[in-house]
Amino acid sequence: MGPLRSKKRRPTFRRLLKTSGMKLENKLKSRQLKQQNVAKKQRKEQKRLRQAMKGAALQMPRPLETYRKRPEEEDEEEEFLESLPSDMMDEEDLKDMTAMAQKASFITRDLSACGPVHSSKTKNADVVRSYEKIPRKMAKMEEKEVIQLLPIKDKDRVIPRSIERAVKQHEEEEEEEELAVMPEQEEDDGVPPSYMEMTPEEREQFRIQTLNIKKQRIASMASAIISDPLNNMKRVKELRGMMMEADPSVAVSVRKMVMVSLMEVFKDIAPTYRIRHLTTAEKNTKVKKETQQLREFEESLVSQYKFYLEDLEQTIKDWKQKKRKHSQVVSFQSYRSLAEVSVRCLCELLLSMPHFNFHNNIIVVLVPLMNDPLKKVSDMCCDAFRKLFQEDRVGRASLATVRVISGLTKSLNYNVRPEMLRTLLSLRIKEVEMKKDLEATVPKAKFMTNKEKKKNLSRMQRKWKKAEEKLEKELLEAEASESKEKKTKLHTETLNIIFLIYFRILKKAQRSVLLPAVLEGLANFAHLINLEFFDDLLDVLQNLIQSGNLTNRESLYCIQTVFTILSGQGDALNIDPLNFYSQLYKILLWLHAGAPNDDIIIVLRCLDAMLTRRRKQVTLQRAMAFFKRLSVLSLHVLPNASVGILAANRATMHSFPKCDFLLDNEIQGSGFYLMELDEPEHCSAQNTALWELHTLQRHFHPVVRQFAGHLTHGAPSDGSAALSMELSRRSPLELFEDYSVKNMTFNPSVASPTSKRKDQFVVGTALLDNRLQKQADSILSDAHMDFTATCH
Repeated sequence: MGPLRSKKRRPTFRRLLKTSGMKLENKLKSRQLKQQNVAKKQRKEQKRLRQAMKGAALQMPRPLETYRKRPEEEDEEEEFLESLPSDMMDEEDLKDMTAMAQKASFITRDLSACGPVHSSKTKNADVVRSYEKIPRKMAKMEEKEVIQLLPIKDKDRVIPRSIERAVKQHEEEEEEEELAVMPEQEEDDGVPPSYMEMTPEEREQFRIQTLNIKKQRIASMASAIISDPLNNMKRVKELRGMMMEADPSVAVSVRKMVMVSLMEVFKDIAPTYRIRHLTTAEKNTKVKKETQQLREFEESLVSQYKFYLEDLEQTIKDWKQKKRKHSQVVSFQSYRSLAEVSVRCLCELLLSMPHFNFHNNIIVVLVPLMNDPLKKVSDMCCDAFRKLFQEDRVGRASLATVRVISGLTKSLNYNVRPEMLRTLLSLRIKEVEMKKDLEATVPKAKFMTNKEKKKNLSRMQRKWKKAEEKLEKELLEAEASESKEKKTKLHTETLNIIFLIYFRILKKAQRSVLLPAVLEGLANFAHLINLEFFDDLLDVLQNLIQSGNLTNRESLYCIQTVFTILSGQGDALNIDPLNFYSQLYKILLWLHAGAPNDDIIIVLRCLDAMLTRRRKQVTLQRAMAFFKRLSVLSLHVLPNASVGILAANRATMHSFPKCDFLLDNEIQGSGFYLMELDEPEHCSAQNTALWELHTLQRHFHPVVRQFAGHLTHGAPSDGSAALSMELSRRSPLELFEDYSVKNMTFNPSVASPTSKRKDQFVVGTALLDNRLQKQADSILSDAHMDFTATCH
């Protein structure tokens, strides 16, 4: 039999990955201490053995008499020895005599003074016995397995057959042992001794060679996994083990390549469905060989994918917590680049595998990184979640993300970056469950039960109905689409959490940097707000505008929110928000006229909701005041903004045809136009004219000239002054985007000026005065002109 195996199993590589760095270090130290103690014991036993062997073979016998002589006898003996002639004895005889003198005589022995003669034998015997107790090393016997073969049937009997085969150890145990010993070997080996003696050029060349070898190994393993994932899942474990690369010269590069390679591998081999855990009953049931192989593949895929995500998360945590690993293979400055690659891999998995396992775990890891002080990491995560919101058609991933954002915002006491809340604007929420009206709450008529249907329906009708229900169910399964009610429910829950975030910030953190993002979000989702919140929200927004602490854009968002609600569900409310009209009329002259003219987009949306949709609730004085101020604004803004404003004026003129009074210079009524007054109802806009249109007809942009001439003629729908179908069908917002100058190019391009240089002077009747023309002709006809002569 072979040596007894220890019952304590060696820790596997999977368990080593789960443990922390400190725990792993303690395990290694304890293992080293145990090895040192065993080595000490072995050295002590070997020392005792050597002493025993030496004492048994070479130890001289002790003298039996141990009495001491008197000083007088010692002096006499010395004198006698000196008096002896040394020439009579050889050296060999002298040695023999001294040896014989050391041997004690039994007759001259003092039995009272000496101890037992054999007292030392017991000690030596004990040493020999301890040596015998040392276990002998036996030769390893190979474990053999008996395999029963098919028997041979003879005429008389059946001959059994069997064969013996040596048992091979499992490859997995060997791999785990190698990987467990790997850190110790790496610490011992480290950098080759010749590496420090290399020149910088040789080091760089050595690094490139090592890196190419690692690249080829990673590429071969990844291609093998992708080609046959069912049989090569062990390669994923090997590839993941390369994330612990110990060579300092290539450690950072290899780890980055392994992260990206594993990301692409999982994207390729992951199925298009979510893998669930099998129950105990399902595991115990017997299935086909292919089914069992598929189950094992799915289980190993989920486990390896989980370990990979844990490695990425641990890399990010080490960077955030500024931890240095015990091996110190990677410098702390390199942890930032490793963390950025980990974040990029997680963002890619978030977008490409929203259906697979651990998707919510990826969301939990990435949402706090949206608030990271490093702008590159924050922008990377925000862009990933914007794409996720835009591509999420069902709403599950959006709901999970919004929940995590809400919890993080509350836990950090609203001290987050505004970009985190602006990502919510990309949500695709169009329909939600509104609060049911009183009519909907009335109990409806009771439907017939199945028993009543069976009574009223014939046998053939019941058969047809059952077939129709089965067909509808199969069609729904074939479409594999979520029901509309389920989507609406998810969107409603998501929107409730969003409004909860916004209302908390409006209530508790009105002066925070999140207020512009909150107001922008309210303006975006205002058409989905229930009317029960409108009164309180209107009071809050009005107080914010009147406080004077808001910027122009924030005030515009407040105004857009109010009028979006009033033009939607609040259309039935009898409210005249005159204060908000006055605020917008006041802000128009303070808008930025330079390149960042994004405020014009909000103004165009507000004008559409305030003047066009609510034309029945707006007076003519108010409409003409806005018409005049918008014409003034179109003079000093960029060309695309001028086109959008003139298009809004065209819509206003169509909604209020009597605004053509402003095209005439006659005064309608009494009073004068007060340009500096910020009240549109009392500025007497009917007593002015649109002089700005005459200036805009000479604008360098051809579309601005076209719109100005169109408005000058009263915005006709047909005739020579009418707009083309391409311009008339587009909204002001579309025109603003189409003629944008963000790329520093004109749309349409401006034609190059024609050359005004003339080859020769053309003589003709160019002068109006005939007398002056005759004098010029006579001078030009005179060939001999004296310019020095003067007329007296």
